[in-house]
Amino acid sequence: MENFTNETIDTKQLPKFEEVQFSVLHPNYWMVTLMSLTVFFLIIGIGGGLALFFNDILTPFVLEFSIAFVCLIVIVLFFSRVGFKKKGFAFRNHDVLFRHGIIATNTLVIPYNRVQHVALHEGLISRFFGLAKIEIFTAGGRSSDIEIPGIAKEEAEKIKQLLMGKIQKQL
Repeated sequence: MENFTNETIDTKQLPKFEEVQFSVLHPNYWMVTLMSLTVFFLIIGIGGGLALFFNDILTPFVLEFSIAFVCLIVIVLFFSRVGFKKKGFAFRNHDVLFRHGIIATNTLVIPYNRVQHVALHEGLISRFFGLAKIEIFTAGGRSSDIEIPGIAKEEAEKIKQLLMGKIQKQL
């Protein structure tokens, strides 16, 4: 019979994911984000403008609504830029890391032995800039556990092959 041991682990000796050198998203992904936000705010602006134009009760408040709309755009652009700068990814020998957040920074760490499926997606605007998104799926979920956008398509294909190779080694 094997002797059971349960030694204490010195947590100060554990590797720190904070020290990992993260790769940043491709700079063109900021343009993709700006274009997507532009389309969104155009739709909202046109809809709001039509509502103000055809509603006599709201007509006196056009200036207030316009100022609020511009403030909303500025706030969304600011937080989008902060979120863009915080996003990063890294691939280590045994796991993949993805960092994101705006106010708080979150880091997801997924060991390769948990990865079951990898997908590569190109959106309409992203394709124009030669960018793709890698989605990494683990067991038990319908949606991806990590989505890494803003990667050059050639690099994204290499990452997908790397991850598929890691999956095949486990089988």
